[in-house]
Amino acid sequence: MSSSNSKVLAAATLAGAMAFVGAGFTDAQAATANAQKTQYWSVSGGTVGVRWNRELVADLGLVLGRADGARVMQAGSEFDTFDLGSTGSLYFDVRNGNLQNFVSGALQARGGYVIGSSGGSLDLSNFTLRPRPGSAVILDVVGNDGQAWFFVDRLMYELIDNKQRLAVRTMDLRITPALAARIGQPVVAGWTVAELQMTTDVLRQGPGMETLVADARWHGTPVTGVPGATYEADLFMSALNFQYSRCDSCTGAGGNGRAVFTPASTLRNNVNNGTAAPTIAGDPLGTSTALYAANIPWYAKFSGNFAPYNNDQHPFLIWNLYRFNADGTVDQIGRSGVKHAFLTLNTACIENPGNDHILGRGCSDVYSVSNNDSNSAQGPRSEIIPATNVWGRCGSVYDTNCDGVSNTSGLGNYDQRLVVRESQFSGPDRAGATYLFESWYLARGDVNVLNSMATTRATFTRSGSVWVVGGNDHYKLGPAIDRWVESTSRGNSATSSDLNTAEGRIKLAARATDLGGGRWRYDYAVMNLDFARAQTQGAEPNLRVISNAGINSLSIPVGSATLSDIAFSDGDLDATNDWTASISNGVITWSAPNVNPLNWGTMFRFSFITDKGPGAVQIQASLGIANPGSPQSLSVSGVLSPITARAAR
Repeated sequence: MSSSNSKVLAAATLAGAMAFVGAGFTDAQAATANAQKTQYWSVSGGTVGVRWNRELVADLGLVLGRADGARVMQAGSEFDTFDLGSTGSLYFDVRNGNLQNFVSGALQARGGYVIGSSGGSLDLSNFTLRPRPGSAVILDVVGNDGQAWFFVDRLMYELIDNKQRLAVRTMDLRITPALAARIGQPVVAGWTVAELQMTTDVLRQGPGMETLVADARWHGTPVTGVPGATYEADLFMSALNFQYSRCDSCTGAGGNGRAVFTPASTLRNNVNNGTAAPTIAGDPLGTSTALYAANIPWYAKFSGNFAPYNNDQHPFLIWNLYRFNADGTVDQIGRSGVKHAFLTLNTACIENPGNDHILGRGCSDVYSVSNNDSNSAQGPRSEIIPATNVWGRCGSVYDTNCDGVSNTSGLGNYDQRLVVRESQFSGPDRAGATYLFESWYLARGDVNVLNSMATTRATFTRSGSVWVVGGNDHYKLGPAIDRWVESTSRGNSATSSDLNTAEGRIKLAARATDLGGGRWRYDYAVMNLDFARAQTQGAEPNLRVISNAGINSLSIPVGSATLSDIAFSDGDLDATNDWTASISNGVITWSAPNVNPLNWGTMFRFSFITDKGPGAVQIQASLGIANPGSPQSLSVSGVLSPITARAAR
């Protein structure tokens, strides 16, 4: 278990446990029963840190004044840190190891800000964190004028220092409707503009606390009493919501500015315990084939080496943006780096494992906008072996010299984010287009990556100096490519093929569009879900990933068809890294430059126009593998092509 004690470990009291034992309960049953009781806590003193999204704040017309009273922090810190007064206390209740409600009290910072706005200044000097009446886990941020211009929620927390301090690792600072109205932009109510961290001293907790020990239900562990059955990992995405974060040189619709969009992504672990039941109700992918849900390790990077992999194993999170064009084609126009997860709240659990670094059966968690936009949690996809969800720590941006000690990432606010040019999602050239965001968690041993990802519809509207993301609806499990061509399609005008190998999984979808006048356009979208031929050095926990390149060519048999308008799209507007096409012996092949293979989490589109319509028989496409090894290519069957079709009349 982690050296820091989770919030759940404090859930049971010794006195209560003994009462249950005396009533005939086992020790484990007593601990569980006590954990279900409401526990009342209080905290006071400590520090609170604020990391502003300064670009977004400026876009909203807010002017941050000096952080009066902030501590002088170590070089590289992104946070302004203030002491919390020890004269006030914050009271809350805990049930099943989770913070249920803030009850009363307040914590006041010694210092703060004066913020300028178009509606007048906001005095946040000596700001107070105060429970919002009637709201479970929301703290209003109250200024000297008594007004709540911001609020915080989406807390992730644990107990540290022998349970004597409560550490809130992250929480979103969000705009209240009152502030949104004051600056003349009601649409930005609820937007996240900063991340807060807080460490405060525990004054009151349940007396004589007992530690709950998690069962070792790791992926691959046999299920006691069920011969042949094992626990299996299967993590589900359960909700998505995206927000604008910042923009560099943005001018509006059709512009060339670089916009950043960031999700709040909610997950849930499989609920099964011998019988298949929906984890995400109403979705075709919402029920796991894994009949016994495994616990999932969730340890922060550099926190130590833990079971079951003798490392700091944790899930990863990525997100993408797709444009569905009016002409029926699809393009992936934005993609993030990797977010390293570090803590799980274990909310709404069926079985809480008693540790903030282990996700239990049926447990949920959310990684919110602010911590998904952190330079200390992002990293490149090139460091991950995606099919096994192994991180190459050595030589990574966080351990450049491979000494096992974390260094600063050196990342800026546009690095490893989903960055997309304004012209890619707005302007007259995009008339009739629709958009989908996609996000997914990668957990080690996960038996079905498709239900770990989901898509949601997006719209984009310019308001003042910001881009407003609308939609955030039409939620569905699975990848975006399956919303372009259904995964079960095997018709004459659309096909979808799924290639599952030991090195990862790839999807290839194809559509034939009748353009009239005897002309047909064939579009092929290749989605590399998690395929990589990894080249590595060393072993965990000191593994180095030298290369995790994916696919470097696509070949489609076309027979005698005459092709024109041959196209390639990787969504980045950089023609210098485009794949080049050649035709030989009735096969068209697109080949990648060394700098731009089709790597995991990425989709490219390939197109041509011909005078032959699609036939009833599909062919085999070939995918070349970028790194050496055997085999050097993969065959994908059931792919649409003009090779078997008669000439169009």
